[in-house]
Amino acid sequence: MRRGEGVDAGVEADVVVIGAGQAGLSAAYGLRRAGVDFVVLDGEDGPGGAWRHRWPTLRMATVHGLHDLPGLTRPESDPARPASEVVPAYFAGYEREFDLPVLRPVRVTAVRDDAPELLVDTDRGTWRTRALINATGTWTRPFRPLYPGRNTFRGRQLHTVEYRGPDEFAGLRVVVVGGGTSAVQALLEIAPVAASTTWVTRRPPVFHDAFDARTGRAAVARVDERVRAGLPPQSVVSVTGLPATAAALPRRPMFERIEPDGVVWADGSREPADVILWATGWRAELGHLAPLHLRGPGGGIAMDGTRVAADPRVHLVGYGPSASTIGANRAGRAAAHEVVVLLGLDSRRDHPEARVAATDAG
Repeated sequence: MRRGEGVDAGVEADVVVIGAGQAGLSAAYGLRRAGVDFVVLDGEDGPGGAWRHRWPTLRMATVHGLHDLPGLTRPESDPARPASEVVPAYFAGYEREFDLPVLRPVRVTAVRDDAPELLVDTDRGTWRTRALINATGTWTRPFRPLYPGRNTFRGRQLHTVEYRGPDEFAGLRVVVVGGGTSAVQALLEIAPVAASTTWVTRRPPVFHDAFDARTGRAAVARVDERVRAGLPPQSVVSVTGLPATAAALPRRPMFERIEPDGVVWADGSREPADVILWATGWRAELGHLAPLHLRGPGGGIAMDGTRVAADPRVHLVGYGPSASTIGANRAGRAAAHEVVVLLGLDSRRDHPEARVAATDAG
């Protein structure tokens, strides 16, 4: 089956990958090399994953931590070009280079158990599969915390997913909430044009002078420890910290409540505001996995590497410790290898083509 053709009928594949972002493409690369029968179902209208939706003012010169996909170096690009143009073009070339069977737009609605197989329900039919690699990321599930008085605010509230650049904040009083990279990037862009900016974080940020491989491994290990215990994962940036250059930005602790014209701290001090930008991160998009009942008492999904501890047929990449571009690469390759071993497909390694046979999944 060619990409994008014949997807209205149910199909069968040894492995289904959900999502064609960094993690999904890395997994697809490993599966292709192993000669596995697989398909990638992507809900986007074109290549690029979440990068398609980054704000236009995010340039390649200011992108944080973008790593090449396995097997293909990203071409040189103008540092002034928007990341939302450069990265999707790179992903599109990657799909062509390795002839990856990506079908889009296919939106997954549920994954159900039909032991020994899984059924993947979508808006384009149902796939029957022996193993699942979930790479749906977080972009489609922004986290907006509830604070007293939020619904009374007369100004504008938006999340990072809705941020399109600094121009719309010209002359306005802006409160930016969040301790991650997206908050810092927005502050640096907005401050020169806004009437005022106030940076607010729930915890004091941690800053680092240099982020080396040893620091990175230690940070990822802390996130991995949580997901192995079945706890909701922390974001990787929450344990890696921010670049030391951000330490010069003035910051206030989290306010206590929101009023119609601004925010108020516990000591009674107030900051008038026209806009509140919630740069408060995302949560993993896993709602379609709910029928499998993978979540444990701790609220998270207990993991063993990329494998769900309670169901070895299911792998999560771009989740927890692999929620970064370099982590996604490693997790994608690891998940592909684990699935090949699980299905006993080692002998098919480097098979020239992967089979995707149409069949009735009922």
